[in-house]
Amino acid sequence: MGIMGATIQDEIWVPPQRAEEMASPRPRWGDLLLFVSIMVLTVVVISLMFYALLWKAGNLTDLPNLRIGFYNFCLWNEDTGALQCHQFPELEALGVPRVGLALARLGVYGALVLTLFVPLPLLLAQCNSDEGEWRLAVGFLGASSMLLAGGLGLFLSFVWKWVRLSLLGPGFLALGSAQGLLILLLMATVVFPLRAERAKSELESC
Repeated sequence: MGIMGATIQDEIWVPPQRAEEMASPRPRWGDLLLFVSIMVLTVVVISLMFYALLWKAGNLTDLPNLRIGFYNFCLWNEDTGALQCHQFPELEALGVPRVGLALARLGVYGALVLTLFVPLPLLLAQCNSDEGEWRLAVGFLGASSMLLAGGLGLFLSFVWKWVRLSLLGPGFLALGSAQGLLILLLMATVVFPLRAERAKSELESC
């Protein structure tokens, strides 16, 4: 009887190393899906901003009788029956300040540049479990969101006397969508490490 009991104990005995492996957390598909969604949304934001600022040349309104954007300011001329594009100092006479327009351009195009730096730290943070890299990506997203909102709002405040909501074209829709997705990404990237930290603390408490 004693021999059989010892045999059973030997069979159910688990080496310490194996026990640690069994206790280690398995990859959570929910977190992986959230990370993939964050990366996909980041690519979508970059694509929208490329479309609006480069493909559409920054034009928020592009109509046969009106073309207004960050680098184009063309109004309809009744005398010539054609679009007349204005440059500085004519724009200053129309109420568009040179410094204000420069800041608006810096905001929207700076947001594009900063957003381009987001995917790499996200990937490095996920692969290396580096919280510092993840915080860097969150910082880029926050700065991009503020720059885009500030630059777009500042520009619209200068040109609203000529532009109405119904006249805004695909460029504006793309930038508006990018702004909304940037806010969503910022919220997701803030919540994601909190979930991982909470899961880790629960595992350590068990």
